[in-house]
Amino acid sequence: MADHAAVKHDYHLVNPSPWPFVGSMAATVMAVGLVVWLKGLFGLEKGTWFVFAAGLAGVLYTMLGWWMDVIKESRGGDHTPVVSIGLRYGMVLFIVSEVMFFVAWFWMFFEMALFNQVRTLSPIEEVRTAWSHWPPQGVETLDPFHLPLVNTLILLLSGTTVTWAHHALQQGNRQAAKTGLLLTILLGVCFTAIQAYEYNHIIHEHLFFSEEAASSGLYGSAFFMATGFHGFHVLIGTIFLTVCMIRLLAGQLTPQKHFGFEAAAWYWHFVDVVWLFLFAFIYVTFGGSGPHAG
Repeated sequence: MADHAAVKHDYHLVNPSPWPFVGSMAATVMAVGLVVWLKGLFGLEKGTWFVFAAGLAGVLYTMLGWWMDVIKESRGGDHTPVVSIGLRYGMVLFIVSEVMFFVAWFWMFFEMALFNQVRTLSPIEEVRTAWSHWPPQGVETLDPFHLPLVNTLILLLSGTTVTWAHHALQQGNRQAAKTGLLLTILLGVCFTAIQAYEYNHIIHEHLFFSEEAASSGLYGSAFFMATGFHGFHVLIGTIFLTVCMIRLLAGQLTPQKHFGFEAAAWYWHFVDVVWLFLFAFIYVTFGGSGPHAG
């Protein structure tokens, strides 16, 4: 064609990027490093953590670089209305995939909590004994109305502050947006600190270990996988909001263009809702009200 002028359209054709490859390699190293750390592999002893640390550093570097590239694209005008809609669809689908992720953990916990009596029909005596009680006999559960309730109130309050910050930004009130976002970040840090304290108490006091019940490890595994992954999501959400805070202080977010913050707020509300289900079912309904508050 004689005319070599650029084609005008509403879509953004990204430039070749190293981040998918770099991120995949770093994630592979991190996964292998986790196996080495926990089990040992390739002649390395169990407890060798530096391979995992190297992979984690690569993943964090990929996140930083990729995020910066997307921000540059946005500030360069590449995020047209059509592209913005696509970003919103992508975030919605990502949250849906996260919902399915937590459904798996709830399914596992419910299967053990609701149908443990079915296993008592087994002809094997050890199986009947192991599943005669839920939670397993000898396991000391947490009191849901102490630290877990405090964390519930913290997350509910943080959902309010992040909504306040979002509304303030839409109205052009940048000072209120900064205050609401800072409060949300601090509440997220408080939640993580309380959960870390609770975990330390459980492990130190051996609350979820019982020599009386062979199934006690299943209760602990289900509890830590469900609440632990949620805690990891709170940590990621806190980092997400911190990046938004840095951008807000730098003057990059405007009432008309702030999807990064909007996506972070969606993610934070998702984390809040998941915790409400965790608190209602794992801590209260099927967890019991043990003598320990964490």
